[in-house]
Amino acid sequence: MAMLGLRSIGIEEPEKYAKRLLTFVEIDRCATDAVSLVTGCRLGQRSLKYLDYGKVAATFVNLETRQAVRVAAREDSRLRAKCMFPEMAGAYRQQLGAYKVLNDQDLFNIQPVQVRLRPEDLPGQPRSRVLCEECGEGINDGRERVVGGRTLCRPCAGEGYYEPTG
Repeated sequence: MAMLGLRSIGIEEPEKYAKRLLTFVEIDRCATDAVSLVTGCRLGQRSLKYLDYGKVAATFVNLETRQAVRVAAREDSRLRAKCMFPEMAGAYRQQLGAYKVLNDQDLFNIQPVQVRLRPEDLPGQPRSRVLCEECGEGINDGRERVVGGRTLCRPCAGEGYYEPTG
């Protein structure tokens, strides 16, 4: 998936393009680890963006040319693998066997896309930082909310994934 995406946006050697590549992944499974490994994109470098869509898909953006493609695993490739290797025990082994012989078009759908990028979403140092008026924690790059005239972090604005217990 990652190699196909990179080739499609004109990047053959990702290690040479570290500052010019941005990748969006849509699932929190092993495919994301593979995409990160192949591209060199990392959450900590802000060059890997995780979107919780639950799809085995990734979008690759050449920041220099703004060319972008979304690559998604074809759902029918699982069935094709099962039919190709019925003698192999387990879907994982069947898929591994199929991935070795199927071409990119049999495994993935690829679609040219345009990605709307804000400056605060790009890799590099934070563009802005404000303090939450409720908890006092810092908030980077426009992720704050203004509620009732107060600047709040998302959890203090009622959008948190956790609730304090103490």
